[in-house]
Amino acid sequence: MPMRLYNTLTKSTDEFKPLTPSGEVLFYSCGPTVYDDAHIGNFRSFLNADVLRRTLELHGHRVKHVMNITDVGHMTDDDVADGGGEDKMAVAGRRIAEAKKSGKLPAGADIDPSNPYVIAEFYAQRFLEDARHLGLKVAVEERANPALMPRPTRCVPEMIALVEKLIARGHAYVAKDGVVYFSVQSYPAYGRLSGNTLDNLREGEGGRISAEHQAVKKHPADFMLWKPDPTHLMRWPSPWGEGYPGWHLECSAMAKMLLGDEIDLHSGGEDNIFPHHECEVAQSCCASGHAVFSRFWFHTRHLQVEGEKMSKSKGNFFTARDLFAKGVTPAALRLELVRTHYRTNSNFTMQGLRDCQRMIDRWCAARAAAALRTGGSGEGPLQRALIEFKDALGDDLNLARAIAALNTAIGETPAGDAKAELAALDAMDSVLGVFERNAALASAAADDLAAKVEALLERRRAARAAKDWAESDRVRDELTALGVRIKDGPQGTTWERAV
Repeated sequence: MPMRLYNTLTKSTDEFKPLTPSGEVLFYSCGPTVYDDAHIGNFRSFLNADVLRRTLELHGHRVKHVMNITDVGHMTDDDVADGGGEDKMAVAGRRIAEAKKSGKLPAGADIDPSNPYVIAEFYAQRFLEDARHLGLKVAVEERANPALMPRPTRCVPEMIALVEKLIARGHAYVAKDGVVYFSVQSYPAYGRLSGNTLDNLREGEGGRISAEHQAVKKHPADFMLWKPDPTHLMRWPSPWGEGYPGWHLECSAMAKMLLGDEIDLHSGGEDNIFPHHECEVAQSCCASGHAVFSRFWFHTRHLQVEGEKMSKSKGNFFTARDLFAKGVTPAALRLELVRTHYRTNSNFTMQGLRDCQRMIDRWCAARAAAALRTGGSGEGPLQRALIEFKDALGDDLNLARAIAALNTAIGETPAGDAKAELAALDAMDSVLGVFERNAALASAAADDLAAKVEALLERRRAARAAKDWAESDRVRDELTALGVRIKDGPQGTTWERAV
């Protein structure tokens, strides 16, 4: 059964065939930057990559999937090809220091705000925990093989070697300010992935990059590979002075190190297309001499919440663990984040979460019934649905059509060989990934929520008894943030989940 996938590089839907004769698919995904908890928009991109990986496996392919955990190099102006602004780890350190002062640190976060390595490790472990709850296969595999989720801080020698190769081949240069830049004019295909042209990029020069900084470059779009900076929080010795690598360099070095010079698939959010992925292509091709770095580029579009852009100021900004704390199951969150086509902007809603949970409960009930059936013969509705399910996913991951096929089959009278029907249902869940997630965290989350709520209610009772109305209001706000509604009555205060 052929599989067709939209390719950002060709701007068309192409048939997917593995590069290697063995049929193993080499897949690299841009992962999180661990200066804070990953939000649900981040996880939409990561989970769509996971669905793609699972779909490839359902179609009979073996997949070597690598996802980086970025722990250095990100600056506050990453949307500029050259980077700029402030190190995000420094921003995280300030945020943690402020949280310490206000007593609002997350559990287990009593860490040194001046140590970026400790900050990165703390958030990396929280990401891995969330990712495993949501069924991200590469995060599950990382337990046995940490190399599948590399950290840039552990791969600096590989980055330095890549820069040396680019300089030797005339694709990079050391500027007057000591910074090593990639020369975009040395690579005629620069801009093919994103659709940008060097002329347009020249016209768009300036922005947040100073004129003095731009003056040392051969072209305004030349981007940083290595920056000497003896004051930077995280720095390493190099032939160009003690400093740190550019963000774009990291993924090129780690992909080459773990997968080779040419790979089958590369994924990320649509905001990665430019500058990050465009720069990756240029570096990788120029270092290897290959015409292609990744044959397919897979990009997930943005996520809105209740019809609006996610924003902490609007109160619609959620991390995965925010929702787990409200009693949302990982299964429902996973399905809500992937059921809208990856090339369509998705609107995340609380009603959508409830709809997903009801649908999953129905699937789980059907599986329990299927497991009790014995005997039978021939092809049943679930086996027929599996054919349609695979065909839909092979059509550029049309998950909506795949889910419709499953729902139709579950609505039919059970028939066919019992074992084959159960196997077909499990095969569909090998992509959906919801059966084991449905109860995996739900009871623990409910118990944890109840304990938090009771402790907060006790604080509120004490505040009201002392007529400390400001503290009482603060506690009410904390309860609201947990997704809890409270009601005061003659018999005391009762509460219920709002989600």
